[in-house]
Amino acid sequence: MKKYNNGEFKIENVGEEVELYGWVQRKRNLGGLIFIDLRDKSGIIQIVIRPGQDFYDLASSFKNESVIRVVGEIVERESKNKNIPTGEVEVNVKELELLATSEDIPFEIVDDTTALEDTRLKYRYLDIRRNKLKNNLLLRNDVLHFIRNKMYDLGFIEIQTPILTASSPEGARDFVVPSRNFKGKFYALPQAPQIYKELLMVGGLEKYFQVAPCFRDEDPRADRTLEFYQLDLEMSFVEEDDVLAVGEDIFYDVFSTFSNKKVSPKPFRRLSYKEAIDNYGTDKPDLRYEMLIQDITNLFQDTEFSVFKKVIEEKGIINAIVVKNAADKYSRKNMDELTDLVKKRQASGLAFLKYNEEVTGSLAKVLSEKEIEAVKEQLKVENNDLVLIISGERKIVKTALGVLRVKVAADLDLADKNRLEMCIVNDFPMFEYDEANQKWDFCHNPFSMPHGGAKAYEGNLEDILAYQYDFVCNGNEMASGAIRNHDLDLLAKGFEIVGYNRDYVENKFKSIFTAFKYGCPPHGGMAPGIDRILMLIQDEQNLREVQAFPPSASGQDLMMGSPSELEPYQLEELGIKVS
Repeated sequence: MKKYNNGEFKIENVGEEVELYGWVQRKRNLGGLIFIDLRDKSGIIQIVIRPGQDFYDLASSFKNESVIRVVGEIVERESKNKNIPTGEVEVNVKELELLATSEDIPFEIVDDTTALEDTRLKYRYLDIRRNKLKNNLLLRNDVLHFIRNKMYDLGFIEIQTPILTASSPEGARDFVVPSRNFKGKFYALPQAPQIYKELLMVGGLEKYFQVAPCFRDEDPRADRTLEFYQLDLEMSFVEEDDVLAVGEDIFYDVFSTFSNKKVSPKPFRRLSYKEAIDNYGTDKPDLRYEMLIQDITNLFQDTEFSVFKKVIEEKGIINAIVVKNAADKYSRKNMDELTDLVKKRQASGLAFLKYNEEVTGSLAKVLSEKEIEAVKEQLKVENNDLVLIISGERKIVKTALGVLRVKVAADLDLADKNRLEMCIVNDFPMFEYDEANQKWDFCHNPFSMPHGGAKAYEGNLEDILAYQYDFVCNGNEMASGAIRNHDLDLLAKGFEIVGYNRDYVENKFKSIFTAFKYGCPPHGGMAPGIDRILMLIQDEQNLREVQAFPPSASGQDLMMGSPSELEPYQLEELGIKVS
């Protein structure tokens, strides 16, 4: 068994005889002496082979990434290397053995690789040899170890729930698995252990957790892939504040332990969903900079500007953000780019004012002097400030300005990269109206308890709030959760509103509707995203950089060759025809 770690030898180890294993990182022949950087999981140490040694020709033949065994003595290096931990020592080789050869590799094993991502994913086992990715995976191990111990200390019980389950009508698109024994029927891979966690509460276990794999057939993006992991947890006999306190404890302790950034103190700032949308245009606001969205509709009640006049007549809004000391940083070309950005979010356009000695911008000649001065006064505009304005339907205005806020902050580097700023967004609407399909739909989790219980449905649907909450960090959704609806009549009522009658829902969620009849405790939980936690700790922009074997951006596993076609006999066994 391998006894030593190559990257851990120091000057105090001089004189020790060691047996080392690893990969040839680099080989150099300098005046007859052969120097090899020998790499293992822990790092690199230099080994030296001298002319005349029996294995000199063998060493000369090594290609990079060959696997070798070395026996030798640790000696002090004449030419020290301060860039590596073992830079004061090297190994005088006495025995050398080639354990495995290597062909020419498709890309060099270095941290600043120029290899394309698809190439790295195709040869992921080589990519893992790079320090950057290797360290991400080692950190993943440490974080999961820490989280598990924390959950045990908090009295939670770790339980694994099934991977093959039933398809549900809510949420994202399921991955489905055909059944051989029950032809024409399908299992589904879980988008989350939602129903199982609730059934565990019915079972009386009170505090459950697992590090759960989740599967969603969605188009991958930087922070989302087909398979991801979450810390799934559920608690009985709790209220919203109880669950939020556990979440604050987990996030604060994990970030404080593994990140060198400043972490926002507990308790985290709380925003209602309405506050988040009104002020930031998103339910996952980045609080590392201000630049709040401000309503200036009141300033234009008597305006002669036809665009704003029409917006007000149609019950729309006029909102703005103030970009401090930035008027001179945005050219006409830059403003056109920002306009294109908000138009992609359905905004009709982007208006702006630049306040200097002379007020300029697209609105400077169409607004009255009184209106221009009123904007300045209400928004507390100072010299060289840029005011960006969007008008129209409320949801479109808020969303477009939210995207614009993030873009401008990135342009001007406003976010403090040394902060992890946490907040909690709660009081989500229970329902939202789907304009495209002309129907109501769930805003968040359909199993959530509405505020007010049964009385909630006596009012307007748009006013119903739910005990739903998200943890957010630096503009990233880190966890979602809810106090669950354990009242079957209320649960069925919610599904009826979005178009599913009780019979259909009872059939689809038969386990829930049966189990809850036998004494279901009030319960709630949440699910922090493991991959996103790691992304923030390591400053990674791509979730694939913190997973061992992720699919590509297109959803393919380039290494294993999936998705792949089945053999005809497999399709026949499953009773499936491919069209």
